[in-house]
Amino acid sequence: MTDYINTPLKLVELVSYANGSVVSMIIYKSEHTILTLFALDKGQSIAEHTTPFDALVQILDGEAEITIRGEKNLFKKAESIIMPANSPHALFAKTPYKMLLTMMK
Repeated sequence: MTDYINTPLKLVELVSYANGSVVSMIIYKSEHTILTLFALDKGQSIAEHTTPFDALVQILDGEAEITIRGEKNLFKKAESIIMPANSPHALFAKTPYKMLLTMMK
């Protein structure tokens, strides 16, 4: 993991799309926080799962369908949502999209 502390970041440029894939990159990790960038090609998904922590999703590019507790919503560039801890959630790429995931322990 590269040390990005005290460095200006263009988040959308740090992670690249890969044909038919999900790409992820942790950019910061501490005792209480993990920042992970994702790039999902169109049609790719992150299957339904739960986490023991609240998480903030910030869409940096494209469009994602995010399902939380069975409720689907479409999110576009510059939109965000907080996913509550222990709530089933899944993500699907309606178009290629990039996001920053902030896990809050």
